[in-house]
Amino acid sequence: MRTEFIEAIHEKKIIEVEFYSKKDDTNRTRKCIPFDYAPNKRDKNPIDKYQLFDLDGRHNLALEESKIFSLIKLDEEFEPSDYISWETDWSIARDWGEYS
Repeated sequence: MRTEFIEAIHEKKIIEVEFYSKKDDTNRTRKCIPFDYAPNKRDKNPIDKYQLFDLDGRHNLALEESKIFSLIKLDEEFEPSDYISWETDWSIARDWGEYS
């Protein structure tokens, strides 16, 4: 799963993620932009999480691998400039021009 996620970052591909949502106590499937695989900086117990932008809900998601049932790299591409408006400090190196 992690390999496919990192490939999607490098290829700028949208992914489809099925995961357990604790907030709703249900499984959800979302199309997402893959941002990074790293601890969430605000977490008290920093563990690596899949950092995503949920295209359906229009918000960021940070998912532990144990909460993800499937992760599929789609054929759809994304443009980083459409989603990134901050100075980046990625854990996963990439060639996204000024957004790297």
